[in-house]
Amino acid sequence: MANQKNNLSKAAQDRLKNYEAKTTLVVDTKEIKRRDNGVAIVVSVAAVLVALGLQFSYFSFGPGVPKPAGTNTSSPQQTNSSLVPAPALSENRTWTGSMKIDNSNLGFTLDGKHAPQAVANFVTLVKKGFFEKTHCHRVSTAGLYILQCGDPTANGKPGTGGTGGPGYSFGPIENAPITDIYKTGVIAMARTPNNAFSMGSQFYIVYDNSTIPQDAAGGYTVFGNVTSGMGKIVEIASKGVQGGGTDGTPVAPAILSGLTVK
Repeated sequence: MANQKNNLSKAAQDRLKNYEAKTTLVVDTKEIKRRDNGVAIVVSVAAVLVALGLQFSYFSFGPGVPKPAGTNTSSPQQTNSSLVPAPALSENRTWTGSMKIDNSNLGFTLDGKHAPQAVANFVTLVKKGFFEKTHCHRVSTAGLYILQCGDPTANGKPGTGGTGGPGYSFGPIENAPITDIYKTGVIAMARTPNNAFSMGSQFYIVYDNSTIPQDAAGGYTVFGNVTSGMGKIVEIASKGVQGGGTDGTPVAPAILSGLTVK
């Protein structure tokens, strides 16, 4: 009887120990989950705070700060001087004109709608007789196919022309082709590299399709087109460059005269 009681007591103790072990396991598991959840919450809160901090710095004083409306972020705002003819003089219309190059007639149109500043400038200079008896100082015959004119300092000899103008410069670039392809017959303004406000009186006539890549300032203002007489430009180009090469003073005479616009 005593042994039976001892066996029952031992069995009860074993069940109690087993229950306590299971209870401890449950408590430990709950504690681990509680700690893990706490860590996860702390990590999540920290991540949110870091993200908010980065977002604040980005939009407050970093590269994401909004620029004021109407500003040019690539270069300072530039304007033309009072010497530059007003764009309104182009009358927002198409002009027709003619000129002689070495006594051969060249007809052209000017696009006052899409290049009002350049057209106003060109028309004003023509009416003043600025281009009369000036030499086209540059011809290019490889890759770039142009005859460049409009410099009053050119005299038909190598080394002259290329830096002269009307005593002022202007911008901005207008009506430049987004493809960088300047088609045969295009009349465009010359300028110095990387400067949109460096145009003056010099222009070039494209006598064969030419690709002219944009620079930091953009493309080149297309303000007119040749309508007749292109054969003379091709003839001048075919005579080549003084001293050889593919870019320089033309061998053939290329003097402008008799310019008219209406």
